[in-house]
Amino acid sequence: MAYNFNADEIFAVAIKIEENGAAFYRKAASLQKDEENQKFLQQIAKMEDNHKVSFEKMRKELSEMEKSGTVFDPEDELNVYLAAMADAHGGEGDPKVIASLTENQPMKDILNIAISLEKESIIFYLGLKDLLPAKYGQDKVDDIIREERKHIAQLNTFLKKLN
Repeated sequence: MAYNFNADEIFAVAIKIEENGAAFYRKAASLQKDEENQKFLQQIAKMEDNHKVSFEKMRKELSEMEKSGTVFDPEDELNVYLAAMADAHGGEGDPKVIASLTENQPMKDILNIAISLEKESIIFYLGLKDLLPAKYGQDKVDDIIREERKHIAQLNTFLKKLN
């Protein structure tokens, strides 16, 4: 049986993923010796914070239809499930990847990891979009994907500077 999400639920996941992403970049920055690398990673962490705020604002602006539940959830278990999805999606801010960061990793490796995680997040959102009927705000997922693409572009630009 397929589960159909609504835009409100997707934004809940996106907000948690942005929190995780900011944690990833802050930890990576704390492990860098080079001040320029630290500054860049802190800047990306701040962008994750700003995305979280943007997603929270977009979430508040959703219509009632885009917020309406698609399943009966008397125990309010959906929020726990959504948080677990955000942590386990294998993309941006994956807690396992954050925990594996070390101070011995070169900046190029961190950027490549970050780019890969951002791509995984986009794939994740594309999959969620397929589970979101149009009437429940399917088009809103495109806004999230656009923001993730910006991160990939910025990370690639910085990576090219290092080469």
